[in-house]
Amino acid sequence: MQKLLYLCALFVKNMILYDYLIVGAGLFGATFAHMAKKARKSCLVIDKRPHWGGNVYCETIEGIHVHKYGAHIFHTSNKEVWNFVNALIPFNRYTNSPIANYKGELYNLPFNMHTFHQMWGVQTPEEAKAKIDEQRAEIVSALNGRDPQNLEEQALLLVGRDIYKKLIKNYTEKQWGRPCSELPAFIIRRLPLRFVYDNNYFNDLYQGIPIGGYNALIEKLLDGIDTRLNCNFFAHRAELTALAHTIVYTGPIDQFYDYRFGQLQYRTVRFETESLDTFNYQGNAVINYTDRETPYTRIIEHKHFESFGQAVYDNPKTVISREYSTEWQPGMEPYYPVNDERNTALYQQYKALADKETKVLFGGRLAEYKYYDMAPTIERAILMAQNI
Repeated sequence: MQKLLYLCALFVKNMILYDYLIVGAGLFGATFAHMAKKARKSCLVIDKRPHWGGNVYCETIEGIHVHKYGAHIFHTSNKEVWNFVNALIPFNRYTNSPIANYKGELYNLPFNMHTFHQMWGVQTPEEAKAKIDEQRAEIVSALNGRDPQNLEEQALLLVGRDIYKKLIKNYTEKQWGRPCSELPAFIIRRLPLRFVYDNNYFNDLYQGIPIGGYNALIEKLLDGIDTRLNCNFFAHRAELTALAHTIVYTGPIDQFYDYRFGQLQYRTVRFETESLDTFNYQGNAVINYTDRETPYTRIIEHKHFESFGQAVYDNPKTVISREYSTEWQPGMEPYYPVNDERNTALYQQYKALADKETKVLFGGRLAEYKYYDMAPTIERAILMAQNI
């Protein structure tokens, strides 16, 4: 009898309970789980953090949805993706129109006729083009027919001296922690120049923020799906792997393989978030600080993502976050892959291992060592779920 009970317990312990174990409750994992559930597949979604949503998670402070891991603005020209998210939760009409602050001088972004007028006093597209061509001629002469060898040369070739000096150089060096002359040219292959008075940062047909914040979107994606928070995959790898036929892994690919070939490099961001007794601190959601002396790269005022016009004054408080770009170290949250030659070659070694896996699928920015905006993340997760 005892032997039978032991065998039954062993059977239950090793019984496969789910079609998919999804490691990571961020946007990729939550979307995949949602699509798998629609296909009548069972899923368990786990995350090491105490909350769903990964880096799109919002923390409510002073009645304001604060983007805890940095500003997230949804934008896409893919109507199917736009309809997909809006079928879950409606989005508002937020339009991303950041401002650059260079030593107290304010410039509209992206580079458009407002920027050119603020920079040089020009008023027509013809005047603006002539000024940019005049400045570009300097680097064209210096290059003497050769291709740009670094980000600095590439940027000068695209926009000329003044815009590079005031709006690109210092901001980029703060972001990457390296001189522009040491950064690869491909990082900045193109810089859009708009010869119209249009401050909309994105060219996409659709953009906005979920009404009620990103947590509401993630809750809809994970509705009816088993989840476990504060659950570290690597602390219970064998037990968790045994629960499902297939793993969908969205964490760092090098960690999955125990850093066999070495660690991939990232840039990360440190946030200083502060509640203020004022209705309106800076009048815009995003202001970049493009001088060298200011230690942070930008300030986010979160209420402007969801409050517009007079509605800004309905709440007498505001919340701001200063962002400091820094080199990633183990234990920090990895944000931006450093896609230089060394890291690209290292990732390819890990990808070669991943491609041989038969019961593990890799998806998302960390598993693919690739920077993804939110819409492509959702698109990729949907495609992966449909393909299997």
